[in-house]
Amino acid sequence: MTTRNPRATLFAASALAVFLLAPVSGGAETRTESVIVQAPSFHEALNAVNEVGGTITHQLGIIRAVSAELTSDQIRALEDSAVRLRIHSNSTAELTGKGSKGGRGAGGSGGGGGAAGNTYYPGLIGADRLHAEGVTGHGVTIAVLDSGLWPDSDVLLRPDGGLRFLGSYDVLTGKVNGASDAYGHGTHVTGIALSRRSGQNGFDGIAPNADLVFVRAFDETGRGTYANVIAGLQWILDHRDTYGIRVANLSFSAEPQSYYWDDPINQAVMELWRSGIVIVASAGNRGPKAMTIGVPGNLPYVITVGAMTDNFTPEDPADDVLASFSSAGPTVEGFVKPELVAPGGHARALMDKQSTIAKDHPEFHDGAYYFQMSGTSQAAAVVTGTVALMLEQSPQLTPDEVKYRLMAAAQPAQFGSGSPVYTVFQQGAGLVQAYNAVHSTASGSVNQSMDIDLDIAGILHYRGPADAYAKRGKNGGFTFFLRDANGNPVEDDGYLWNDQYVFQDGFMWNDGYLWNDGFLWNDGYLWNDGFLWNDGYLWNDGYLWNDLHTEALFTESWVEQE
Repeated sequence: MTTRNPRATLFAASALAVFLLAPVSGGAETRTESVIVQAPSFHEALNAVNEVGGTITHQLGIIRAVSAELTSDQIRALEDSAVRLRIHSNSTAELTGKGSKGGRGAGGSGGGGGAAGNTYYPGLIGADRLHAEGVTGHGVTIAVLDSGLWPDSDVLLRPDGGLRFLGSYDVLTGKVNGASDAYGHGTHVTGIALSRRSGQNGFDGIAPNADLVFVRAFDETGRGTYANVIAGLQWILDHRDTYGIRVANLSFSAEPQSYYWDDPINQAVMELWRSGIVIVASAGNRGPKAMTIGVPGNLPYVITVGAMTDNFTPEDPADDVLASFSSAGPTVEGFVKPELVAPGGHARALMDKQSTIAKDHPEFHDGAYYFQMSGTSQAAAVVTGTVALMLEQSPQLTPDEVKYRLMAAAQPAQFGSGSPVYTVFQQGAGLVQAYNAVHSTASGSVNQSMDIDLDIAGILHYRGPADAYAKRGKNGGFTFFLRDANGNPVEDDGYLWNDQYVFQDGFMWNDGYLWNDGFLWNDGYLWNDGFLWNDGYLWNDGYLWNDLHTEALFTESWVEQE
C-alpha cells in the first residue's frame, strides 16, 4: 500500500502558498512542541495537561480539548495516561503569493482609481436583481474567520450609514471589538460578501445590508494554527445567539490528514453546523486534479465551493469556464465535492494598500481601495453572501435545507447538445444562482440518511456514493463514478470522470440540464471498513494524529489570475 505522510496544513484558499512549521521553543533540554490534547471531556484534557506540568495556550471546549506547550517527556507521560487521550500536532501555516497571468493588473475587470469601481460577480449570479427587489441580507449576521478586517466604512457600515459591525474577536491577542487586517485576505473576502460600495451597476457586495462579526485567526504574515482556528470557531459558536450569527465563511483550506470525523477543525465545524449555522468553505486551489478538496471542505456538513471565471469578459458568458486551480472531488470517504462553483477569478474587492498582500503585489492594487485576487476563497465569499440573502427571505431554513436549495437552483455548464461539460466531482450542481435560490420553494434536504449527533459522538460515521476503478495502460490513474442507493454504478453524463480537465469554452451555464437523481449523491451511507479506495488514496491505518514531529512543508503557490 502506498501511504501518505499526513501533515497539518492551513492556507487561505484564494491562491495562497502554505509554509508549515512545527513550532518549538527553548533549548535542547527544554524544547517544547505545540500540541492539541483531546479527551472524552474538556476537563479531562485540561487536568491531564496540568498534571504533567504543560503550559496551556488555548481552551478548546468545542472539541473537548486544550492546546498546550509540552516537552517530549510530558508528551510521553500523556501517552501513558490512564485517560484516553489523542494528541494532535498544532502546526502553523504561512500565507504567501505570486504574480498574474498576462500582466493583467487591478484594472482587469471593472477599472481602477479611487472612485467606486464595478464588480462583476453580483450580476453573474443574479444578486443584482435581488438588490433591485430589496433583498440585501438585512437582519442576517455573517461571521468571517480570517486574517482580520480593515476598518473601512464600506464593510463597517450599511448602505444607510448604520453600523453593521457587531463585534469581533482577535484570537491572537485576546482583544474584542477591534478591527485591523495587516495581511489583507480577510478584508478582501469580507468585501465580496457584503461591501456596501456601489457603482453604475449596483452594489459591489452580494449582501450589502448583512451584519458582520469577525474573528482574526491569522496574523500579519498570514500565519495561523489549528488551535487558533478552533478557538475562533469556539467564539463564533459561543456568540451565535448574541449576534444572531446564521452563516460563517471559512475561506481557508488544509490538506486532509485523516477521515473527516477525526480532523480537529472538522469536529469544531460540525458543532457549528449542528447549532444551525450555515458553513461555507472554500474547496481549495489544488485543482484541477481529482481528490484535492481540503479541510473543512471535505466535510459533508458544509457547503463546499469551487471557482469559475468569466475569462476577463464579464459581459460574455459564452467563454466562462471552470477555474483550472479549483480543487475537485471526490473525498477519500466517497463524498461528491464541491457542492457548487461561484465566481472566483480575478475578483476585485476591498483591501488596504498597506497590507502585506497589496505591498507584495502592487500591480493588482488600484492605489486606492481595490485589489484583484483569484481563488476559491473569493468564490466561497460569493456563496456566503448568497446564503445571507436566502436567510433574509426564508429565515426558517436549516443549514441542510439551505444547502439543498442552493444546489437545486444551481446551473451546470453544458455543451450545445445539453450534456454537462464538467462532472459533479468538478462543478457539483453547477454555478450558484442567487436569484433562483432566494425564490426557490424546494422543500428537500441534504444528508437525510445521516445523523450528525451520532457522527460527532463517534458512534456512527458515513461514506458517500463515489467510487473509482483503475485505468489500464502505462499512465494508470482512476476513473471516478457514482453508485446509486442499491450499489449499482451510475455512468450517465456528468457522473463519470477520468480525471481530465476541459480547457475549451463555447458552452453556457444554464438550467436546461436536470441531474437525474434528485441529489441523492449529496447523502451518506453508514461507514463500512470494507469501503476502501485503491492503494494510494489511503493514509496509513496506524495514523492517529500522533506524529508530532512535523517537518517543514512547501505546497502550491498563488494561482495565476483567471
